[in-house]
Amino acid sequence: MNPLLDKLQPYPFEKLKSLFSGVTPNPAYRPISLGIGEPKHPTPAFIQQALADNLSGLASYPLTIGNEALRAAIAGWLERRYALPKIDPASQVLPVNGSREALFALAQTVIDPTRPDPLVMCPNPFYQIYEGSAYLAGATPYFVNSDPARNFAPDYRSVSDEVWSRVQLLYVCSPGNPTGAVLGLEDWKELFALSDRHGFVIASDECYSEIYFKQEAPLGGLEAAHLLGRSDFRRLIAFSSLSKRSNVPGMRSGFVAGDAAILKKFLLYRTYQGGAMSPSIQSASIAAWNDETHVQENRAKYITKFAQVTPLLQEVLDVALPDASFYLWAKVDKLSAISDTEYARRLYAEYNVTVLPGSYLARDAHGTNPGQQRIRMALVAEVDECLEAAQRIVAFTRTLAAG
Repeated sequence: MNPLLDKLQPYPFEKLKSLFSGVTPNPAYRPISLGIGEPKHPTPAFIQQALADNLSGLASYPLTIGNEALRAAIAGWLERRYALPKIDPASQVLPVNGSREALFALAQTVIDPTRPDPLVMCPNPFYQIYEGSAYLAGATPYFVNSDPARNFAPDYRSVSDEVWSRVQLLYVCSPGNPTGAVLGLEDWKELFALSDRHGFVIASDECYSEIYFKQEAPLGGLEAAHLLGRSDFRRLIAFSSLSKRSNVPGMRSGFVAGDAAILKKFLLYRTYQGGAMSPSIQSASIAAWNDETHVQENRAKYITKFAQVTPLLQEVLDVALPDASFYLWAKVDKLSAISDTEYARRLYAEYNVTVLPGSYLARDAHGTNPGQQRIRMALVAEVDECLEAAQRIVAFTRTLAAG
C-alpha cells in the first residue's frame, strides 16, 4: 500500500462520530444538524429539467476538456461576475467534477517531488482536502494560522523566507471555510508578490463566492489579478462550483480557470485520471451558469436567515456575521470555560443539536490550534430549523453559565 496514506488524519466527521460514540441524545428534541456544510435549499426546477431533458448524453463518453458550450458558459459567467476581459474558453477554463476533486488533483499535477522538502501552504483552520492532497503528492503541508485581529486572514507575514523558498503550492480559501473571511486586494497583492519571488502556484478555492452579506460581492482571485495588471493569470488557478451557488451538491459540477500553461498540464493529468464530466451534467450546468435569478434568490434566503440567527447566538457566544459563506465561526467560552469538543458533545447529548468542533478543522501549528474553543455552525437548512437550533444553543449555553 502507498505509505503516504498513513499520514492522513481521520476526516472531521469521523472524529465527530467517535466523539458522539456512546451518547444517546435527549429524545425530547428532534435532531438538528448544523455540522455538515451541505446545501439544503431546494434545487431550482429549471436545472432539474435541463438534466432530465438531456439524459441521452448518458449514451456517450464525455471529453475530459468538456464541451464547447459549457466552457463558453463558464467563461461568460467569469466575465460578468468579475468584470474580466475576454476569457478563452479553450485554454483558460476546464470543467471539473466539483471543486473538491480538482483541489486534490491539482497538487498531483503541480508538486515536483524531486525537489528537496516541497511544501504546500494551507490556511489554518482549513478545508481538509488541502492537507491530504499535499501528503499524497509527496509534499508536506505547512499551516499558517488565521489572525482574528485581521478578520481571520492567514498571517503570511510570519512566514520566513526559508519556508517560502520551499513552497510549491499555496491554497487560498476566500470566502473562507470555516471563518467566512474574504481576502482584499492588498492581501492578493502581497500573495502575488510572494508567488513572483518564490515561484509557487496559487490555488484559489472560491466555492462560497455567491453567498455573501454585504452589497459588494467578494473579490475573486482572477479579478484581483486583473485589477493588478496580471491578466495572464500567471501561476494562479481559481476553483468554483455550482454546489453552493445553485444548491446542486449531488451534480458534482464545477470548474477551474486561470493560467493556460498550468491548465494544459492539468488537462493532461485529468485525461489519465479519468475526471470527465457526464454530458447530461454538462447540459444542466450550462443552464445553471447562465442564470443569476436563482442565485440572487438563494442569497436572499441566507441573508434573511443569518440576520435572525446571528443576533440570537451573540447573546451567549462570541460570534459575528461573516463576510460570506454559510458558516458561523463562534467561540464557545463567552459565558463559561469549556473546550470545543466538550461543548459539541454535551450540546448533542442534551439538546440533540450537532455542531462541528473547531479544533477538528485545524492543526496544532506554531504552538496553538486556532480552532480550539470554537465551533462551526452550517446554517444550511431553512430558517425555521436554524432558528430552533439557535434557541436550543442559547438555552444550553446559559445552563453552562449557571453551572
